[in-house]
Amino acid sequence: MASLSRALRVAAAHPHQSPTWGLGPRNLSSAAGPTAKKSVPYQRTLKEGQGTSVVAQGPTRPLPSTANVVVIGGGSLGCQTLYHLAKLGMSGAVLLERERLTSGTTWHTAGLLWQLRPSDVEVELLAHTRRVVSGELEEETGLHTGWIQNGGLFIASNRQRLDEYKRLMSLGKAYGVESHVLSPAETKTLYPLMNVDDLYGTLYVPHDGTMDPAGTCTTLARAASARGAQVIENCPVTGIRVWTDDFGVRRVAGVETQHGSIQTPCVVNCAGVWASAVGRMAGVKVPLVAMHHAYVVTERIEGIQNMPNVRDHDASVYLRLQGDALSVGGYEANPIFWEKVSDKFAFGLFDLDWEVFTQHIEGAINRVPVLEKTGIKSTVCGPESFTPDHKPLMGEAPELRGFFLGCGFNSSGMMLGGGCGQELAHWIIRGRPEKDMHGYDIRRFHHSLTDHPRWIRERSHESYAKNYSVVFPHDEPLAGRNMRRDPLHEELLGQGCVFQERHGWERPGWFHPRGPAPVLEYDYYGAYGSRVHEDYAYRRLLADEYTFAFPPHHDTIKKECLACRGAAAVFDMSYFGKFYLVGLDARKAADWLFSADVSRPPGSTVYT
Repeated sequence: MASLSRALRVAAAHPHQSPTWGLGPRNLSSAAGPTAKKSVPYQRTLKEGQGTSVVAQGPTRPLPSTANVVVIGGGSLGCQTLYHLAKLGMSGAVLLERERLTSGTTWHTAGLLWQLRPSDVEVELLAHTRRVVSGELEEETGLHTGWIQNGGLFIASNRQRLDEYKRLMSLGKAYGVESHVLSPAETKTLYPLMNVDDLYGTLYVPHDGTMDPAGTCTTLARAASARGAQVIENCPVTGIRVWTDDFGVRRVAGVETQHGSIQTPCVVNCAGVWASAVGRMAGVKVPLVAMHHAYVVTERIEGIQNMPNVRDHDASVYLRLQGDALSVGGYEANPIFWEKVSDKFAFGLFDLDWEVFTQHIEGAINRVPVLEKTGIKSTVCGPESFTPDHKPLMGEAPELRGFFLGCGFNSSGMMLGGGCGQELAHWIIRGRPEKDMHGYDIRRFHHSLTDHPRWIRERSHESYAKNYSVVFPHDEPLAGRNMRRDPLHEELLGQGCVFQERHGWERPGWFHPRGPAPVLEYDYYGAYGSRVHEDYAYRRLLADEYTFAFPPHHDTIKKECLACRGAAAVFDMSYFGKFYLVGLDARKAADWLFSADVSRPPGSTVYT
């Protein structure tokens, strides 16, 4: 059993090694099926069983003829949604799982739970998940979910990262999340095996931890069943029945399966990487892509027991405690797209592409040097779903009443599952969530974008590749640009306009005195053989804006604001949303919707 360093040397020395070694030429996408047997001496891969599919054995219980809600998918989100529906008193709730609970993506997740995120809503969602898995479920069922509280450690190897962590700590204080900014010396005391020579500091959250997918989902199903909900495994969904009411509104009518149908007014799509396929059954667009996402499990490491989980954002790597070993994974710049999503991949894995994974090994060895001589026990490379803005897809689909989404969780379905499952249950029962879930609402995407493959693909890639980047307030995407432009775009660009993207629109941001800075075609940051734009003025301007203080162009924007106040200005509002209000109560509705008085003669404009 060779070490991580050997895997790194092999990847560097044999960039075009045969696929047997997992080091074949890198492609943009893959249609690979389950992993095959390998002869690699340093690698053992968890594999899909070769036995008969459980689907052939039939459903685990008879299907009801009717249900108030049908949840499709027995992963983290499906089980959490069913549990919270039952907890809120919803009767007639049914969960349908194609194979067994956790199959698909949940079963191979790392199960990490970090309590601090840049968004206050996400901090609340994470806190609820932690309450559910660390206490509530065990109190209700007497079963242990597999929760392990070993703490979490965020690594700062530059000043800006440490500033971001201090902001996270301040946000956490407001929500009762204990955290501490540690010096390099204090970090070394906490984690003796860590290299701290290049650190500015760390953020330590003692009550972070790790969840067990199987234990959590099994306990959720048990708790939901105790409240009258039904969990039916081995029951693939084959179609969604739809009807149109007298007003021309499409509504859910029922669910078709291989073993019968269920009449229901409400369906929840929690199908993970298969969510797009379920959406197509109902004529609903689900903007996500499937990618390979991997980690490796090391051999035993002396002295690693009870250490906190580690997230080294600048190295784009995480280190998860797994007994007396570590799981090593992260987010690379060149993930493999899974183009042809197979419906027979319940517990399957892909061959690990070592050329892709190399950067994580380098980061892991730098942070914990003992890994250089530590063997690899197994590799895990499975499918995960990712969205254009790296946010989940939730809420009722605008195309179909009664069709809700709970998918596209960008490898965070376990940690966000409890909070999002609760909000989704409120959404279904009461018509709206309790928290401000606009950032997750499927309606945040304009309909022209949800059916645009290039935009979905490019933005999903960039969001994946930048997942561990510092979240600066003035950042703009480079992917999926120039999708929607107004008639004055070229004229404004010629005058030095620096554009920003909102809902696919290129909107004027500010004017650069040194001339045009056009947004160029997305170069995938050099991945997949793409040529990086070398002289890219727009990218340089964005890099200058990467700060929590006033950016260098603040004075330029200040002059524009003063010119607007002291003289005259023209505003381009093409990117604003348009609502066409028609009917006898249109004026009454406008008075209720908008803060300003919009009672003006035809042809007038009111800013509200």
